[in-house]
Amino acid sequence: MATSVAGEGQQSLNWIISDHQTKKLTDLPTELLEHILCFPVLKHLDICNVSCCCKRLHDVCHGRGKVWGHQYKLRCYVLLWYFVGGLALVRSVSQPCVGQVLGDSFAEIESLGMPEHFCEDELLFILNSDKRKSLTLKYYAKKILYFLRQQNILRSLKTFLEQPAEQQSALEGAILVDQYCNPLADITLNNISAQLDEIAEKVKKMLRIKNPSHPSLRITQELQRQVVCALNSVLYEQLQYKGNEFDFYNPLNSYIHQVLLRRTGIPISLSVLYMTLARNLGVQVEPVNFPNHFLLRWCQKQRGSEDIYDYVYIDAFGKGKQLTAKECEYLIGHQVTADYYSAISTTEVLLRMVGNLLNIGKRGEGNEKSYQLLRDSLDLYLTINPDNVQYLLLQARLYFHLGIWPEKVLDILQHIQALDPSQHGAVGYLVQHTLEHIQHKKHPVTPEVKKRSVSEHLEVQYSVGLIMKHKRSGYNCVIYGWDPKCTMSQEWITTMRVHQLSNGANQPFYNVLVQDGTCRYAAQENLEPHSAPLEIGHPEVGRYFSEFADTHYFANEELQTRYPEDMVETLCTVQELYHRLTPGTGNQDQALATDQNNHRAMPM
Repeated sequence: MATSVAGEGQQSLNWIISDHQTKKLTDLPTELLEHILCFPVLKHLDICNVSCCCKRLHDVCHGRGKVWGHQYKLRCYVLLWYFVGGLALVRSVSQPCVGQVLGDSFAEIESLGMPEHFCEDELLFILNSDKRKSLTLKYYAKKILYFLRQQNILRSLKTFLEQPAEQQSALEGAILVDQYCNPLADITLNNISAQLDEIAEKVKKMLRIKNPSHPSLRITQELQRQVVCALNSVLYEQLQYKGNEFDFYNPLNSYIHQVLLRRTGIPISLSVLYMTLARNLGVQVEPVNFPNHFLLRWCQKQRGSEDIYDYVYIDAFGKGKQLTAKECEYLIGHQVTADYYSAISTTEVLLRMVGNLLNIGKRGEGNEKSYQLLRDSLDLYLTINPDNVQYLLLQARLYFHLGIWPEKVLDILQHIQALDPSQHGAVGYLVQHTLEHIQHKKHPVTPEVKKRSVSEHLEVQYSVGLIMKHKRSGYNCVIYGWDPKCTMSQEWITTMRVHQLSNGANQPFYNVLVQDGTCRYAAQENLEPHSAPLEIGHPEVGRYFSEFADTHYFANEELQTRYPEDMVETLCTVQELYHRLTPGTGNQDQALATDQNNHRAMPM
């Protein structure tokens, strides 16, 4: 048989050599063509190009054949390396401390050159798999997808900013801001535009009812006034849009898709919608960067007039109310110069919009959500205005504080020094400590291992993975760590009135993930096992746990390494609390033990 195969191979080779001057590539046997097209140097784009040459090569490269099967295997291995690399990068900059944000140091990911659609498909497949399983894998998949989409949106924003000013749409820019801050949401320009077109149709319908002869888009002053009145009526009376006075600093007020969904926003987001609708209906309103209250202006006389009194000013936050220049000052309670009544560019609109988000991030409570908003808004602001020294320094300090991207911090500091040498004091301090951080990363500290069997840990009653209820505050949570005694500072102990507890600080304290998205440090005497365990909807659950099992969470490999004896204790506690009255206890014991062995062998 081997001789026969070898003989056939020699005949094929002789046929190629003897007829090489008359034969074409497409005359080669299918098996040989497939072998050639499976060479490692050929990428998926090369295969696409080859398959477009002729029908013969198109048939060889069919979707279920050997060639694409080979490409799929290659890309799977790259994605696996890519994904594991992403896990390692995230884990290398994360410390499981209370309230600390998990860093996203994905600097190396961009160099992998993976096709975006392929990565997204694979990551989305992971995220859409069984809801309760592979929580750690999903946690990191979500972070990688977040990063990849943001990089793509930043490229789109840079392309947008390179367009001539007159071609830039405030709506498109606002959508890019929205997409960057919400990269996992389904937000598209087409979808937003379609919603605005529906509103515009309602305005036209109202115009036709009130004035059947109205041309809708023909430019005359009186007809424009009718359009504005109809727009106000539809937007604020029929559709009930309004300014969000009661929750003004909610970042959702700045996201266009949320303004359309919730029908409320802040002056600038409502103004962008109002301006887009008005212009689509033939009324040329312009954005005005008025202090403390963004406005629009509409010229009542010759277009392009520089006289501020030739304009009517529209307050989109105040249900489209029309104001004179003097009334605008009453709105904010003080006088301003004529410069503040001027129209501004789309770039300036975006800077103000992002500036609002940046201020909200700075006002945050120091949790992951506020840090993420601050990071996102700084990225956007410095993409639009890359030489702002104040925000460059803030970005460097933020990354330094979070302990992420030390190499990028050094690049930012170098840029600051080139722009403003007077900042050498702050720059020098950060450079020194960032270099120390880089050295520290080269020699990572082994995390402390806590065993329940050690004598000083015998008072620890609860274990990681148990779902608990706080006796006083009533919140639901899951334990992801513990200390035999309170390890917080004396200042924290005093502020939190720990001394008022019956056992004070001299009792076990637990790191818990709370249902409301916060991380807390709770005393043992304040916690009790939940009578009816439920899944904890905390964004960091996947960082510590691999699976939710109805009554408890299974610690992932990393957490089991730190608390090697806890999962056995958790399973025993669960068995005692929730299964002792259930028929067939013996079978359940066996199932739980099997689950434990399986999870010990599971990778993160």
